[in-house]
Amino acid sequence: ADLLVLHRDFAAAVERCEAGCDSLGPGPGPGHERCERFAEVKCSLCVVGIQALAEMNRWREVLSWVLQYYHVPEHLPPKVLELCILLYSKVREPQVMLEVGSSWLRDGANQSLPEYRSLLELYLGHVLLPLGRFEGAEELVRGCDVFDSEQQLAFLSTIDESRCQWTQQEEKRSAAEEQQDPATETILGALSQKLLTMLTLLRRALRSMSNHFYLLPYKKMLLATFLLYLVVVRLDPASPTSLPFIYKLVQLFRQAWAAVLSPIHRPPIRD
Repeated sequence: ADLLVLHRDFAAAVERCEAGCDSLGPGPGPGHERCERFAEVKCSLCVVGIQALAEMNRWREVLSWVLQYYHVPEHLPPKVLELCILLYSKVREPQVMLEVGSSWLRDGANQSLPEYRSLLELYLGHVLLPLGRFEGAEELVRGCDVFDSEQQLAFLSTIDESRCQWTQQEEKRSAAEEQQDPATETILGALSQKLLTMLTLLRRALRSMSNHFYLLPYKKMLLATFLLYLVVVRLDPASPTSLPFIYKLVQLFRQAWAAVLSPIHRPPIRD
């Protein structure tokens, strides 16, 4: 408890609780007083371990961690079961305790415990009703012997109120989804129309570009490029024998330039 509360060393607290539970062994020998003390120490260690695991955000391990020392849900102490129900209800995972709580409450030995009624109420309010298990809640209340007729009627009335609230929430949720669907379809339709328009414009632009490039004199351009390569790499411009060839090359380049560009956008060429 000091490691948990004072030092806030949650990992060390879990380790100390595990070592304590392991040191207890299978249980004491005969003797009523010793059995009670053994169960009390084991329960206290598990309570501290549950809180330490929850502080470390390892709440998913709590139930399996506890069951490794008690083996079956029916043997869980009331305090341990209460902490588990509250923990998984707080993290909005009450379905984890659905089968465990049902097994514990249906056990005949547990029904004689003084904490049975409070745990039954806790199980109904934090597990069955939030999950919409109204039929199971009614069956559990009617089959319970710890309640008299007035108490059973009070619990059944609470279950009916929860069922009405659940139905109203479902109707509101369905109405909200129905209202949201046309708006979503409208938005998706507008986006689809915009996308279709953009694709149409892109197709026209590509077609225009392809037609423009199709009209270019590729043969003359390739020949000019090849001749330019010959001039720069293979020929010597300073040599008198290469002057006629260079002149022809310049004339061919002028023709290619005039064929590619229109007269309006044609830049001036200087010799």
